[in-house]
Amino acid sequence: MLTRIVHENRPVTLIGGGKVKKSLLRAAIVHAPGVVCADGGARAALKAGLEPLAVIGDFDSIDAKTRAAIAPERLHPVEEQDSTDFEKALRAIEAPLVIGVGFHGGRVDHQLAALHGLLRYPERRVVLLSGQDAVFLLPPELRLDLGTGTRVSLFPMLGVGVRSDGLRWATEGIEFVPGGRIGTSNEAMGPVQLRADGPGMLGIVPVAELARVVEALLGAGAGWPAL
Repeated sequence: MLTRIVHENRPVTLIGGGKVKKSLLRAAIVHAPGVVCADGGARAALKAGLEPLAVIGDFDSIDAKTRAAIAPERLHPVEEQDSTDFEKALRAIEAPLVIGVGFHGGRVDHQLAALHGLLRYPERRVVLLSGQDAVFLLPPELRLDLGTGTRVSLFPMLGVGVRSDGLRWATEGIEFVPGGRIGTSNEAMGPVQLRADGPGMLGIVPVAELARVVEALLGAGAGWPAL
């Protein structure tokens, strides 16, 4: 198991090697001022004038110029190839919340791998930002203070049930499963309470609701056990 490299008592922004929108990075930094980079994500950090606490990955996509611009003690190469750079970085960070940017919007296989990372480390509180969405794995219980009409999608990565209050279409008694029933484009009728019966359900809301997602995840109770 990779030793924790970054120890923060505040949320951390994790920058990936994909396309990083300036607006998303700014939004993440507001809530998670500490910056960690997954491999080639260091380029986006330096371009934005940010000094990473650490750069973690197999270093197959960080160029020599970027590498030379970062203090050697902040570079942490991990040679194993059984996990993605996102997963390598995620398990090396000790922080109450991680907000990821630069993991969506490019190759579909990279996007799917990032979502797989959420499932592989269900004990971590992580939000991934894309151009339109904030995506996170539901903890056992979560309250989201959303406005009426806000889109709330539930997408199962495994078979899982979710009890809900405050959604336009009730989820009680539904077995959500990939290839079967999914929960795209539900709507909040006001504050939403979600109770998942196992780790495996993604919550997806508009990225404009990031502040509420951060507040909800930081305030959530006990999480899932590590796999």
